[in-house]
Order: sequence, then C-alpha cells, then structure tokens
Amino acid sequence: MRVGALNDHALSNLTRDGWLLFLTRFTRLFAYGALSVVLVLYLTGLGLSTSQTGILLSLTLVGDTCVSLFLTTRADRFGRRRVLIIGALLMAGAGLTFAFTGSLLLLIIAGTIGVVSPSGNEVGPFLSVEQAALSQVVSNRSRTTVFAWYTLAGSFATAIGSLCGGLLPSTMRRFAVTPVGSYRAVVILYAVTGIFLGLFFTRLTRAVEVITKSKGNSLAGKKQSFGLGRSRDVVLRLSALFALDSFGGGFVAQSFAAYWFYLRFGVNPATLGAIFFGANVFAGVSALLASRLASRIGLVRTMVFTHLPSNVLLILVPLMPTLSLAISVLLLRFSISQMDVPTRQSYTMAVVHPEERSAAAGITGVARTIGASIAPVFVGLMFARPSLISLPFFIAGTLKIIYDLLLYRGFVTHPPPEEAE
Repeated sequence: MRVGALNDHALSNLTRDGWLLFLTRFTRLFAYGALSVVLVLYLTGLGLSTSQTGILLSLTLVGDTCVSLFLTTRADRFGRRRVLIIGALLMAGAGLTFAFTGSLLLLIIAGTIGVVSPSGNEVGPFLSVEQAALSQVVSNRSRTTVFAWYTLAGSFATAIGSLCGGLLPSTMRRFAVTPVGSYRAVVILYAVTGIFLGLFFTRLTRAVEVITKSKGNSLAGKKQSFGLGRSRDVVLRLSALFALDSFGGGFVAQSFAAYWFYLRFGVNPATLGAIFFGANVFAGVSALLASRLASRIGLVRTMVFTHLPSNVLLILVPLMPTLSLAISVLLLRFSISQMDVPTRQSYTMAVVHPEERSAAAGITGVARTIGASIAPVFVGLMFARPSLISLPFFIAGTLKIIYDLLLYRGFVTHPPPEEAE
C-alpha cells in the first residue's frame, strides 16, 4: 500500500511542541538566507581573497560537521532540548565573532567551533534533532506531509531572509554606510537571531525527548558507537549517497551562486536578494507537491524522478546568454529541486528504529555537511580564474545526477513500512 493520501488535518493536529519546532525552523532559516546573500561579499570586503574565503567556508563546514556529530549522536541521552539550546548559542557566538573581527585566524576559529551557514541551508545539530522530535509527535501516515510543510516553512524563511539580506545593505548604503558596514549589519542580525532561537528552544516540553527503555533491554545492549545498532547498515549506505549529493551541491551553494551572478552579470545585492527570494519560494512550494506525489509513486521514486531533471537544469544555468534567461532557468530548477527534501527526511526516519532517529538524522546530516565542506575550496580556486567561474555548475549537476541513479538502484526495492502495509 502506498503512502496514505495527503492528510489535510496533519497541521491542525500538531502539538504545541510541533508548532514551536516550525517556529524555530523559520527563525533559523531566515537568518541563514540573509547571511548567504552577503557572506562572500562581506569576507572579500574585509580583505580576504576568494581562495582564502573558500578555505574559510570549507573549514566552517568541517567545524559544523564535528559539532553536529558530537551533539546529535548524544542528543537522545543528553537531552534534545539541551542540544538545540547549545547549537543556538554556538550560532550566536559565531555570528558575533564574524561581525567584529577581520582576523583570518579568529574567523577560522569562530567558524570551526560555531555554527555558520554559508549556503543558506541547514548546518549544525538543529535539523537532525528537530526531525527526530517531529517524527515522535506525529503519526507515520502524516509524517511526510508534516515534513513537507516543515520544508516549506524553511524555504519561505530562507526566501524572506535572502530578500532582507539583499535589501538591508542597499538601504543602509543610502545613508552613507560603507559596503562592508552594511554587510556587517546582516552578520549581526544573524547573531541576534541565534539568541532568539535559544529562547524558543527553552519553551519545548519533555514530550520531544526520546522514550528511554530499561538498561536491560536487548536493543540497548546491541547499540554501538554513535548511537546506532540495528539501523547501522542502512544509515551508512544512505550517508554515503547523501555525502555525494551534498558534495555536488557544495559547488553551487547559495553564497557562491549569488557571487556568480555578481561576477557574470554585475548583479547588485538587492537584486541578488530578490532572485534567491523567488528561488526559495519556488523550492518551498515544490515541497508540498512532493507529499502528494509520494502518496502515488512512493518516497524513493519521488526523490529520484524530481531530482534528475532539476540537475539537468542546473547544468543549463551558466549556458544562458542573458541574465533574464539565467534567472528563468534557475527558478525553474528550484521549482522541482527541493521535492526530494521532505521525502528524503521522511524516508530516513521511516527506515530506522525510533530510538535511533536522532543519531541516524545526525550521521546522515553530518555526511551531507562533509560532502558540502570539501567543494568550497575548489570553487574558491575556480572563481579566482574568470574562465572557470561557470565550471562549478557543470560539476554539481553531473555529480548529483550520479547520486540520483545510485539512490534509485540501491533503495527502490526497500520501501518504508507504511508503503509496504
């Protein structure tokens, strides 16, 4: 039996904790979206070269990986709420450091220890722990639908953040604020948002915590390192594939994509914000369509059949001769590119045991971060040579197509429990 039909009451049945998790998702992605539009411009404005910027962003993602792996694999034992609050504090601390120093060494330290999103996408422990918590407070039948709305909330937040991240510097520069000063305002906003995020997490109840079992439970005895036991094999296989996908995506992270439009067409920050506002709105709407499509053809097929054409479109973006055509292809690509996100998240939560969900989400998330952390080094070197600035799009599209084919081959015959009923 396929995934149940779209549950129109999925959101109306959400608990207070569920709505709080939607709020924290929106708040966080707003900050990520705003920062991603100006981050490369800000760092190069401080005097860093494009190569140094690429290395810094790679090390930032490596640091996020280590923090995420440490926190998410302990979240079920240490407490999900505590882990989320720690992540918010790390986000605020990194933002403040980036705002008030131009030292490459201090920026590397802050980026490595703290939580900074150069891509506009999720980093740190937040998404993994929130997915586990949401899966616990909703039914299997409504999980994909709730995750679709959860993705939509994040996409709209990223879109609005991208728009604000572009408009705020442009507005401030009308009042004789320097370009670097106007970008710094966005970085400070990022830090302040981290503080609010921590306050929201304190309002979650014990209902989001894992239901622990007795120490004598046989499953507990089977658990090995990183909080995984019976789900270990499937998590490792998914992690390897997700790392490949994310490595490809790292070549066209939103910060670098925005910088490409700046280099290729001379687009100003306000226009960049508008472009990625539209892109993220399209991405968010596509997430809702994903849950309906998954109810007909299944989670794995939805992931692959929507992701493949989006990657072909990604390769076409730099081939467009005009700004309007490049924007059109980018928006068309975003209109289907994120349909795999809620289905991927739902599938991962479905095929692992409930008491291993935080660890599974954390490890697969870390795999994605590792993949994404490698690419910026190469992108920075490519952007340093004008003849190579479009190469990241071709590399990204090709790698992500390979991921789609491998995912289909490896998992199409392994449906989640609700599809096998």
